[in-house]
Amino acid sequence: MYPDFQYLLESLTGSAMPEWLSIFKTFGFFVAIAFLAAAWTLSLELKRKEQMGLLHPTETIVIVGKPATMSDYIWAVVSGFLLGFKVGGIFGNIARVSPDPLGYIFSTEGNLLAGLAVGGLLLYLKYSEKKKQELPKPEERRSVTHPHQRAMEILLIAAVSGMAGAKIFNAFETWDQFLADPIGSLFSSAGLTFYGGLIVATISLYFYSRKHRIPFKHLCDAAAPGLILAYGIGRLGCHFAGDGDWGIFNSAYITNADGTLRAAAVGEFNDVVAKVSSVYKDITTIPHIYAPAPSWLPDWLYGMNYAHNVNHDGVLIQGCTGNYCAVLPVSVFPTPLYEFATCMLLFGMLWALRTRFKLPLQLFGLYLIVNGLERFFVEKIRVNYKYDLGFIKPTQAEIISTILVITGLVLLFIISKQVRDKKV
Repeated sequence: MYPDFQYLLESLTGSAMPEWLSIFKTFGFFVAIAFLAAAWTLSLELKRKEQMGLLHPTETIVIVGKPATMSDYIWAVVSGFLLGFKVGGIFGNIARVSPDPLGYIFSTEGNLLAGLAVGGLLLYLKYSEKKKQELPKPEERRSVTHPHQRAMEILLIAAVSGMAGAKIFNAFETWDQFLADPIGSLFSSAGLTFYGGLIVATISLYFYSRKHRIPFKHLCDAAAPGLILAYGIGRLGCHFAGDGDWGIFNSAYITNADGTLRAAAVGEFNDVVAKVSSVYKDITTIPHIYAPAPSWLPDWLYGMNYAHNVNHDGVLIQGCTGNYCAVLPVSVFPTPLYEFATCMLLFGMLWALRTRFKLPLQLFGLYLIVNGLERFFVEKIRVNYKYDLGFIKPTQAEIISTILVITGLVLLFIISKQVRDKKV
């Protein structure tokens, strides 16, 4: 696996790379690509709906030429100080920051002098900018903004609110760990629940769309293909970083001392359990099945041990030095790869059908159905906390995915029928 760019480039080139590259995480890179892909598809869809007459630009009045206010100066100083404080603190402290950059960002660590310097610089730049723009008499000017021009703004709101929702829902999914360290759990770079992000981001964008007079039903349809595309790309980030988002054990493959994977006999899993259970408790609690890959498929599609994973899960690799020396003692099903492949097919389907659905929320309803089904079935071989409801023991994702499928069916059939009958 490739937890960060330093490790990735060293693995690919066989040469030592600068330590500062370790700040850039592989998972974060794929998340950035996912958001850019979603912004691209969203912009295309919003533009298409504008051409159809479903969306319209909004006009705002902007007052130009005003002198800077005290709040302008305060914001410049505060934002500059925080930027300098954190970025300045990275230099000379790479070894501390690189294992958990997000944790560092939310910590109290930083460089005070760098913070003061950047804060002062931004204060001066704000003063100079406002002086150049200042007019003897401020003027009102009209600004027209089309919905597709707000695509990046929409994605930024979705990213921030989605991240918050993902962390909150993950806290419910890992309640014991959250109670043991609430602050560390919320501000750690690990532990994100997709459905939590989807729900909170949807609520945030509903209020955003109302503010900017963008019909929410059309925004949902425009976002649907990009959502499934971004989710699939994000799963690649989970896979290559080895962030723990994998399946149950496949005891057909076990790990050698040097971290390599080999085929195992039927009974060897028990030997591995006896050997590593004292240092790797998960091996006694996570289910396993014996499922060797068919001869016509590569073994890595059925089992991976996620050597050098970013979460440090598993046992130590013999002779390994550095930050990432953990490997799973037994292979697991690489469910992120399954989800990536499925989501790419679903994206192709939604993209092809987007022009055929004529009624609002039909495409979004279909998205909810296929997304829910995809996640529901992959949960059958994923490792997740299960809720004990007596007669069933579902995971959080299974509960939410079931709700999404039902909601999608309502949107796709019942609401669409009502709209058709009313000829709205």
